[in-house]
Amino acid sequence: MRREGYELQVSPPHVLTHEENGKVMEPMERVVIDVPEIYQGNVMTALGARKAILMNMQMMNNRSRLEFRMPSRGLFGYRNQFLTDTHGEGIINQIFDGYDVWAGMIANRSTGSLVSFETGEAVTYGLFNAQQRGTLLVGAGEKVYEGMVIGYTASGEDVDVNVCKTKHLTNTRASGSDDALRLIPISKLSLEGCLEFLAPDELLEVTPENLRIRKQILNHEQRMKAKSKMK
Repeated sequence: MRREGYELQVSPPHVLTHEENGKVMEPMERVVIDVPEIYQGNVMTALGARKAILMNMQMMNNRSRLEFRMPSRGLFGYRNQFLTDTHGEGIINQIFDGYDVWAGMIANRSTGSLVSFETGEAVTYGLFNAQQRGTLLVGAGEKVYEGMVIGYTASGEDVDVNVCKTKHLTNTRASGSDDALRLIPISKLSLEGCLEFLAPDELLEVTPENLRIRKQILNHEQRMKAKSKMK
């Protein structure tokens, strides 16, 4: 659809459930992981938080083969974390393994979002201040709008930032002094990476040339009111 010039917005993926004997049933996955022994603990801790049950474990030449059964939704957003936890040395395979009783809530994402509260063009000065709050996903010169997600923070809470903020000019400063500010290089997310990154209250904006993550409610005040009603 992108190649044909369409623009669309995608919500976070959801699994299809059904009821059996009054109980909600969800799809399950059989997951087989081959990982160096030193990273075994990282994998087991991460999947344990995602309701995975260890079915089998084998040791072979300083590598561990772990077999889990877990809800399909528990794998949403895990692939990037898996690559980080195993330093790129892990192998993961999965296959559908029937339905089972709903396993409960799963927190797929532990990070919060850096959200722009201004519409305009991202500038170095504004980005330099924002990168002290978290990790950026946009660079200088990119157009942003209110409610657009421009990065993420380890705190787990959303933080509103102004990346369009410029330095005030005085008789001792010039706009060119922004050149002295150093920005950490950003890493662009792929389409699959964006879908894994999405929080429940976010949408992925897909256009032929760009991928943008945004809040479902763009206005900051309206978003705060909606969040307070949910509590």
